Amino acid sequence: MTIRLASLAVAVAATLSTLPMPARAMSDAQLADVVRQRLQGDRTGACMAVAVVEAERVARTYQCARDADASRIGADTAFEIGSVSKTMTAALLAQLVAQGKGSLDDTLASWLPAGTKVPDYQGQPILLRHVVTHTSGLPALPSRLGATSMDDPYANLDEAALLASLGDAKLDAAPGTQFEYSNFASMLLSYAVARRAGTDFDSLARRELFTPLGMDHAYINERPAGVRAAVGHTPNGKPASAWNFSTDLAGVGGVRATLDDMVRYVQGGLGQVDAPIRTALEATHAAVSEQPPMGMNWMRVPVKDRTVLMHEGGTGGFSAFVSLDPKQQRGVVILSDTAWHSIGSLGSLGMHLVDDSLPLGKPRKAVAADPALLQALAGEYQLQGAMKMTLRERDGRLFVQAEGQGEYEMGHDDAGDFYPLALDAVLRPQRKADGNYGFTWTQLGAVFPAVRVDRDAPPVPQLSPADLAAYAGDYPLMPGFSLAVREQDGVLQAQATGQGAFPLAATAADTFEAPAYGIEIRFQRDGAGKVQSLELHQGGRVMRGARQ
Repeated sequence: MTIRLASLAVAVAATLSTLPMPARAMSDAQLADVVRQRLQGDRTGACMAVAVVEAERVARTYQCARDADASRIGADTAFEIGSVSKTMTAALLAQLVAQGKGSLDDTLASWLPAGTKVPDYQGQPILLRHVVTHTSGLPALPSRLGATSMDDPYANLDEAALLASLGDAKLDAAPGTQFEYSNFASMLLSYAVARRAGTDFDSLARRELFTPLGMDHAYINERPAGVRAAVGHTPNGKPASAWNFSTDLAGVGGVRATLDDMVRYVQGGLGQVDAPIRTALEATHAAVSEQPPMGMNWMRVPVKDRTVLMHEGGTGGFSAFVSLDPKQQRGVVILSDTAWHSIGSLGSLGMHLVDDSLPLGKPRKAVAADPALLQALAGEYQLQGAMKMTLRERDGRLFVQAEGQGEYEMGHDDAGDFYPLALDAVLRPQRKADGNYGFTWTQLGAVFPAVRVDRDAPPVPQLSPADLAAYAGDYPLMPGFSLAVREQDGVLQAQATGQGAFPLAATAADTFEAPAYGIEIRFQRDGAGKVQSLELHQGGRVMRGARQ
C-alpha cells in the first residue's frame, strides 16, 4: 500500500511541462501504443490494464511486457488496488459528514469505542482531518501487527490488536504539523467509518459505492461469479502472495477491482455518473491541507494551470495508479499485476497519460554492469538500522550476502539498479562527491542507506549552526518547484515544494546527503566564498538551482 509522497520524482514530473495538451480523445490503439512504448520488454515482466477516461469516450488496453503472457489479464481480471482503496474510504467518510453524522474536525477518539486510549500531543488531539492528510503523527504501522510473514503482512491483525496499538503509540509533534504516511491511521479510519455507519466495511462499500457506481465486479471478501483474481508478482517476476485484511480494516488497501470497475469509479469522481455518492466523491477533492497539498486521501498535484487528484497503491504483488483531472474531465487508471513501488512506481506512465507533454519513461532492460562499477561497489557495508552486507564481484557479476544469510546473484538494468534474481529488493548505487560509491537497499517498502565499513571513511565536517545558516535559502530547481534549505536546532533541513522537510548530513566540504531518499546536495560558492547555488543529485538526475 505504498505511496511515496516523500519522493521528489512525482513533484518534479508534475511541474516539467509548459507545452499545451492536445484537445482530442484518445483511441484504444493510441493508448495501446503508448503503454507498449513504456512496457514492452521491461525486465519486470509486468502485465497492465490501462484506461484513459474522457467525457467523449474511454480508451482501454491490456498489455504485457512479454506477448506470451497476454492471457494473464483481461476484462474479467480483478487486481489488488492497494492504497487507492483509501480514496474510497474517504468518500464513505465524506458521505457520513454530508449526512450530518460527523465532521472532519471531530476527534479520532470520538469515532472509536469509548475508553479507547488515543494519544495526543500536549493535549492536542488527533482529528479526522489529520488522518485523511497523513498528519496524525501516528506511525506507519501498528505496534501489534502480528505478522508472521511479510508475504501477507496484515492477515493476522484484527480490530482488538489495532485499537490496543493506539495505547502503545506516542506523538512526537502536534497533529497537523508533520507529514508521515500512516497505514495505521488509515486502518483506524476504515474501522471508524464502518462503526459510525452501523455496518461492516464490506457491506458499506458495496451498498454506498460499488453498487451505485456500477462497479459490479469490485469486492473485498467474496469474489463475484465470472471474475478471476489476478496473480501478483514481484519486480523480478516471481509470483507473490495475495494480501488479506480483516473486513473492517480493508479500507486501507483491501479492495480488488477490474479495469471497468475502476473506470466507473473514475467516472463517478469526474461527476459523469449520476449516483447518490457523487457529492461525497467531489467533496474528497477539496483542499484539506496545504503541507502536503491534499484533499481527503487524494494528493493534489499542480499540472500547469490546474490541479490533478492522484493516488498510487501497492501490495506485495500489485501496483495501481489513479488520477482525476476535473478541469479537463480526464481520468487515468493503471492496474499492474506486478509490484513496481521499489523501482519507481507507475508514476512516469501515469503522469504522461495525465498530460502527454510529461516524459513517458522507457522499459527497464537487463544489461551487464560496468566492470569498474562492480569493482568500486565490492566491499563491506552496514545498513542503517539493519544488518551488515557484503558485496562481491565475480565473473562480471555482483553478488550480495547479508550477515548470517546466503549469497544472492544480482541482475542489473539500464536504469542503473541492481536486483536480486531470487527475491524482491533493489540496490541503487550512489556515486558520491569524492568519487566513491555507496548504495541504498530497498526491500518491503523500506529504504536502508548503506555505509561502507571496510575502509576508513573521510572525516565528516563539523559545522556550527552559523556555518549551516550560510547555506539557508530558497533554490528554484524549475518553474513551480523549489528546494527550501534552513538551519534548525543545529541541523540543516531541506523541503521541496509540497513535501515534508528532511534532514541533511554533511559528508564533505559543501556536500550533504539525505541517504534514505538517495539524495546528495552539493553547494557552490562564488569568488567571495558565499553560497550561490546547489546541485541536487538523485537517481542519476541532476537539478541545479541558484540561491534566492
